[in-house]
Amino acid sequence: MLGMVPLLIIPFLLYNLGLAGLFGGTATDPFSTGIFSLTMMSGGVWTMTAGDLLIVVALVLLFIEMMKSTRSSNASIIDHLLSTFVFVAFLVEFLLVRNAAHPVFFTLMMIALIDVLAGFSVTIRTAGRDLNLDH
Repeated sequence: MLGMVPLLIIPFLLYNLGLAGLFGGTATDPFSTGIFSLTMMSGGVWTMTAGDLLIVVALVLLFIEMMKSTRSSNASIIDHLLSTFVFVAFLVEFLLVRNAAHPVFFTLMMIALIDVLAGFSVTIRTAGRDLNLDH
C-alpha cells in the first residue's frame, strides 16, 4: 500500500511547510536561506540553500519513482494516477497561489511532470514488451 504513495508529495509538502516559516530565512523568501557553505579548492565558496536542498531531495525521489514505474502490476496504474494528482496539485498551486510563483516551486512542478510522463511511458513500453513475449 505504501508503495503506491507518490513520493513527490514530500517536496510539495516541504515547500508549503517552508512557506509557513519552518525553514527560517527571510520573510519574503524562506528558500534562499543558506544551510551550509564549502570553500572549494579554487577558492570559490559554494553555498547550499534550503531551495537547492529541496530540489536535490525531489530529484532523488524522482529516481525512486522511476524505479517504481518499472513494475508491471495493477498497483502501478494507481501509482501513476496518484502521481498525476500530485502534478495537478503543483500546477493549481503554481497558478493560484502567489508564493508558489517561485523558481524552486516551478522546478519541483517540472520534476512532478517528468515523473508523470516518464511513468506512463515506461509502463506503456513495459506492457508492450510483455505482450510481445506472450505471442
